[in-house]
Amino acid sequence: MGSLSTLVAGLWLLNIVLDTGGQLAFKAAAGDEDAGDGLARWKYMASRPWLWLGVGCYVIEFLVWIAFLSLIPLSEGVLLGSINIVAIMIAGRFLFGEKLTRLRVAGILLVTLGVVIVGVGG
Repeated sequence: MGSLSTLVAGLWLLNIVLDTGGQLAFKAAAGDEDAGDGLARWKYMASRPWLWLGVGCYVIEFLVWIAFLSLIPLSEGVLLGSINIVAIMIAGRFLFGEKLTRLRVAGILLVTLGVVIVGVGG
């Protein structure tokens, strides 16, 4: 992590895990074929653990994100936080069979390069 302290790097990694976990849990809740339509769908999702796991991840992520931003400049934090997009896209591919087109892979590589530059050069 070059110039990132151990605490900042740990908070950054925890943020990635929580954000990715939250997004994946929401996708699992929303993609359940047994959910039905309309209000019945929302009631069904509210009764399933995936929705609440996602909410829990987001609540904890919020606290981690605030702690992370208290230690580094906002411009650096937001750029480092963009790696969440990469983690979510890759996890979506493996867990939900979502497509990674050439443009998406190019985007993943560019975002990753940007994060590396900010993280190392910080």
